[in-house]
Amino acid sequence: MKITFLGAADTVTGSKHLVDIGGQRILLDCGLFQGFKVLRERNWAPFPIPVQEIDAVVLSHAHLDHAGYLPSLVKQGYSGPVYASAATRDLCEVLLLDSAKLQEEDARRANKFGYSSHQKALPLYSVAHARRAIAKITPIPVGREVRVGTVRVLLTPVGHLLGASAVTLRSDDESLVFSGDLGRADDVLMPPPQTVSQADVLLMESTYGNRIHPANDADQRLGAIVRATVRRGGSVLLPSFAVGRAQALLHSLQKLRAAGEIPRDMPVFLDSPMAIEATALYQRHRRLMRLSAREAGALTDGVTMVTTAQRSEKLTRARYPCVIISASGMATGGRVLHHLKAMAPNPRNHIAFPGFQVAGTRGAKLVGGASEVKIHGEYVAVKAEVSQLEGFSGHADANGLMAWMRGFDVAPRQVFVVHGAPEAADTLRLRIKDELGWTVQVPEHASAHLA
Repeated sequence: MKITFLGAADTVTGSKHLVDIGGQRILLDCGLFQGFKVLRERNWAPFPIPVQEIDAVVLSHAHLDHAGYLPSLVKQGYSGPVYASAATRDLCEVLLLDSAKLQEEDARRANKFGYSSHQKALPLYSVAHARRAIAKITPIPVGREVRVGTVRVLLTPVGHLLGASAVTLRSDDESLVFSGDLGRADDVLMPPPQTVSQADVLLMESTYGNRIHPANDADQRLGAIVRATVRRGGSVLLPSFAVGRAQALLHSLQKLRAAGEIPRDMPVFLDSPMAIEATALYQRHRRLMRLSAREAGALTDGVTMVTTAQRSEKLTRARYPCVIISASGMATGGRVLHHLKAMAPNPRNHIAFPGFQVAGTRGAKLVGGASEVKIHGEYVAVKAEVSQLEGFSGHADANGLMAWMRGFDVAPRQVFVVHGAPEAADTLRLRIKDELGWTVQVPEHASAHLA
């Protein structure tokens, strides 16, 4: 078995792992690099091998750092199959189309106002490429092996996101398990991750490999933020991932309203067409969640859905206290940028980031205390209160990652720690070595290993 780490090997984004097994070349995940410019520029490089040499792509889940490069792969000539769970396929349709539209819009805006460093700004891929990529995704059942050429593929639910799965590849004489992104045992939306019992080789994510989730109640903290901000006449902006995080925030706000912790008539706006579509998908796939039918149906009760750009622009001029959930979650693009421009200079407002912020993103800079941020080519003063709500993370923390690995009946012969910042990946590597006694290493980007 040979594994080539084409992404998420020295960073937390760009998940792509090319596996040669059973005479097949299978690409596990096809994600975008995010964060620092040096990482984002990798998205523009030609794929390291001719894409026609890939026999199949298997997606662990739909987040852009795991699936967002797929249209670019298709643009470069990939014509093979793509396999994923049914829910992942549905979410990919929402996420990939939105990603393509944002890239086209950003390129148009950069060309119109002249703030691109290139003579002509171009999108990485178009909506047409995204549609072609989506058409290639074939849903496969979760929990049942499916034959892909000479290899058997098994998806195991791992929480984290609707449809998210660990991926097992099995040939006649060897097996590999890719954890994907693991969810939390106490996640508000998704059930705990199911364990896997055996693998010769394990690719293990390490997003929170050096962190433990805080013990404080995320709902209570969000309620306190809303109450304090309203008292001083400000509004709360929640830059949110449109898929998963936005739905968790809606559920939390509904609980706070029901308990009287925040005003029942507090205006709440969901300003993200993608989040609106994703919420409908979550409600459609309710049986995959841990919410009751009543809780799932109530996610949008009393919430104003902002569907058009015109209504979103009008919302940026609102002068009354409100809560706005808008994408993207790391403030890298989308409608949230217009709200940031309008709200960040006002000290009465509060900008709360409910989740992990990749280094180099605008969200990480804000959480790190930046006094100004660059938005649409101009610097914006940051005088609003800024905080991070880690309790809403959909990722297992370091203890959760270790607990999942303890579910193996037999130690893998080799573990590769991926999908983490260098410190997180190496911290988890040491815990695996010291606590489990397994053979483990952190691969370098673009390195190839026989395992």
